[in-house]
Amino acid sequence: MDFIFTEEQEHIKNAMERLCQPFDDDYWYRKDTDGTFPHDFHKALGDAGWLGIAMPEEYGGSGLGITEAALMMQTISATGAGLSGASAVHMNIFGLHPVVVFGTDEQKKRWLPPLIQGVDKACFAVTEPNSGLNTLRLKTRAVRDGEHYVVTGQKVWISTAQVANKMLLLARTTLVEEAKGTEGLSLFYTDLDRRFVEVRNIEKMGRKAVDSNQVFIDGLRIPVEDRIGEEGKGFSYILHGLNPERILIASEAIGLGRVALERAVRYAKERIVFDRPIGQNQGIQHPLAKSYMELEAANLMVFKAASFYDAGKPCAAEANTAKYLAAEACFHACENAIFTHGGMGYAKEYHVERYLRESWIPRLAPVSPQLILCFIAEKVLGLPKSY
Repeated sequence: MDFIFTEEQEHIKNAMERLCQPFDDDYWYRKDTDGTFPHDFHKALGDAGWLGIAMPEEYGGSGLGITEAALMMQTISATGAGLSGASAVHMNIFGLHPVVVFGTDEQKKRWLPPLIQGVDKACFAVTEPNSGLNTLRLKTRAVRDGEHYVVTGQKVWISTAQVANKMLLLARTTLVEEAKGTEGLSLFYTDLDRRFVEVRNIEKMGRKAVDSNQVFIDGLRIPVEDRIGEEGKGFSYILHGLNPERILIASEAIGLGRVALERAVRYAKERIVFDRPIGQNQGIQHPLAKSYMELEAANLMVFKAASFYDAGKPCAAEANTAKYLAAEACFHACENAIFTHGGMGYAKEYHVERYLRESWIPRLAPVSPQLILCFIAEKVLGLPKSY
């Protein structure tokens, strides 16, 4: 068992830190204030070839694993970009995994290179207002009409839909009453045609630079060749992307927690009260030391889950555990960063209040902490299903 990153993995970390240097605290402060998407940041990663880190080499990617992708995303977050920077490219890194696994050669050639190059921006349209995490109850309909599907329905909390030109869409092709088991949902990757898709921004607590939206679809025609795999198998296809998503979210949370801790430590060394740095006081030291340990322990689970995934081993328990622990450690680190700064922690100029607002994201999405606890209780501990 080796806990040391390889030379190549260290290169990824160092290269990402260099690339992120121009996008400093002031840059992300402005983005958080005006709410504009970080197109130049997205382009910089695309131009440098990083958006395809976990995509096949034959389509322009690097062909590396989720371990390397997690390290990349963690580093982006830890530079101070936080969840704003990570979320701006998150979909490019893992989103088309169902296409990689289940798409045809023609689809991969058509879809992957533009995403990897940063030419295309995609959103992932799954969640609906009245179903939440109960994906099998989705109501958005895709009705076959010759060589097209006609789609009507609503989606909610869809990130980057304001700037996306592509959409990965899960829609119902068989009525709930007629569907068997997990079948009846189909997966599409298609143009986001705004003549038939209305996108309404949701004003939210944090990560203003990366939009979240309600999406209303009315009569969108999707060519049959934009369907991924078989009709009715879409739910099973998106399951292949759930564990990588949890791992990447967890790694981003660790990065956010680390930058918050770094800012807190710096302030604790510099702030003088009663003729001594406040970092000399155990009331400041102990919470920060505890956050360090929590982040490091959670990080071990992140890379354990990533290594299992890359080795082709089952990793649902590890991925969910990593997501839960990383989100909690991140939140506590951001909270402690504000406590350390005292009143100035409430001021935007010190950035830690932004980190705390963003730290809620990995706690809430893409799956709630309560459902993770239910999953571990049922699938790992063998307790009766509670819902």
